[in-house]
Amino acid sequence: MASTDTLLNARKLSVAFNAGGQQSLAVDQVSFTIQKGETVALVGESGSGKTVSALSILRLLNYPAASHPTGEIFFRGKNLLSASEDEMRQIRGDQISIIFQEPMTSLNPLHSIEKQVGEILRVHRGMNDQDARVRVLELLHKVGIREPEKRLGAFPHQLSGGQRQRVMIAMALANEPDLLIADEPTTALDVTIQAQILELLKDLQREMGMAMLLITHDLGIVRKMAERVYVMKSGKVVEQGETARIFEAPQHAYTQHLMAAEPKGAPPSIDNSRPVVIETDNLKVWFPIRKGLLRRTVDHVKAVDGLSFKLRAGQTLGVVGESGSGKTTLGLAVLRLVSSQGAIAYVGNRIDGLDSRAMRPLRREMQVVFQDPYGSLSPRLSVAEIIEEGLLIQRPDMDYDQRRTRVTAALREVGLDPAAMDRYPHEFSGGQRQRIAIARAMVLEPKFVMLDEPTSALDMSVQAQIVDLLRELQVKRDLAYLFISHDLKVVRALCNYVIVMKNGRSVEEGAAADIFDRPKDDYTRALLAAAFDLKVAHRAATAT
Repeated sequence: MASTDTLLNARKLSVAFNAGGQQSLAVDQVSFTIQKGETVALVGESGSGKTVSALSILRLLNYPAASHPTGEIFFRGKNLLSASEDEMRQIRGDQISIIFQEPMTSLNPLHSIEKQVGEILRVHRGMNDQDARVRVLELLHKVGIREPEKRLGAFPHQLSGGQRQRVMIAMALANEPDLLIADEPTTALDVTIQAQILELLKDLQREMGMAMLLITHDLGIVRKMAERVYVMKSGKVVEQGETARIFEAPQHAYTQHLMAAEPKGAPPSIDNSRPVVIETDNLKVWFPIRKGLLRRTVDHVKAVDGLSFKLRAGQTLGVVGESGSGKTTLGLAVLRLVSSQGAIAYVGNRIDGLDSRAMRPLRREMQVVFQDPYGSLSPRLSVAEIIEEGLLIQRPDMDYDQRRTRVTAALREVGLDPAAMDRYPHEFSGGQRQRIAIARAMVLEPKFVMLDEPTSALDMSVQAQIVDLLRELQVKRDLAYLFISHDLKVVRALCNYVIVMKNGRSVEEGAAADIFDRPKDDYTRALLAAAFDLKVAHRAATAT
């Protein structure tokens, strides 16, 4: 019998998916409880059933393709699995809110930030536009968005990945829910803001008595935030208990495996004799700020402001910094996907003056893996069609069988079963989708790859596998990587040279060993403190 303080009680929950007349079991008789004001964590590798279990609470799965062969989910004594759609509509976003893992696909691209955050206040609280705006500004300020007044009219594509995630958090907290489901709530955030968001969530819990179901691959966050842990593997709970006990004395072999998993190995040695693949000189990306009736330019957002670097074959340049520092914009400029000023040379030839037609032949050799795999993979194409798309454009000489053979090899290279190539992106976990994105980039056998947060959506054990995979591919193909990340542990394992960015400029750069062991700039020291010691992260963030 559940305690009177039990807010949510899931009993023998199963989730099955029907595809092609066949049924596959994603969750197999999982049970868990959440007490009022408590934080419970679901941990496990991609595909273990964590997110599917959480989405079942709000009935957000793709019904009727998804079904519940067994189970009940009681919230305040009411079985949510048998509730009417009208009843669920009243609960969603008000009594139970959710922070999704991939904000770019969760936010409406056609609505401003003010409209999206304000909508939930108007629907559930009946606020007028003026009161909603005041509350929206308060929420945006709470979640760490600078100058929120200037962001009200912005659209999701105009924000960085971390800023989009903060907007999602603001939406979820708008109505002060009784239960917050946080699905990788800090995935897209840099380490200092991550610390602030976690502190914010803890403060709100104390203030409102809010309970939280935390789904994450970051065991450091689990240790800091959760009272109890459920460890999932292949749709089943293999171990559960108080957080301190799980971390100090894990009983199950799989739990022990998760505890030991982290990116290992050493980056390539710096070798200045290798040929230069990418070189920039005083690179700038300035976005105009226009005002007035005539839309005159009154100022600029200096996303990248005078960066110069050389990236050689077989080497990895890491670019780190907080959200909005210009990391991704730098990568897009190098690939000629945004307009820029300053010299950009690829294998000794200037490309900064080339138009899209002239750049097309070079796209085969210059590839990118984006931060959000679900947003960058077409939901209308199968995995095979996604991976072969570049071959259709760049290798028109290849016939169907040759392309199919190349796709098979690419999938095997990234650790995926080629038998799944005719399935669609939504049928894969977040980690598997990122492997598909890597396969799409590698199938054209590039010389240069821009990796934009390629491990941010992955659990720790899969992160380690992807780091090993990227290192193996680099050695095998002599690849040059531009690695953009807020995860400094992954940067340390992969990158031999690092640039630290803040407000579009480089505040410190040098050999990775020097940056990590002997940082000179206060901002760099704050980032490192936040990344490698969560206990001092909040103080470090505040100091900057």
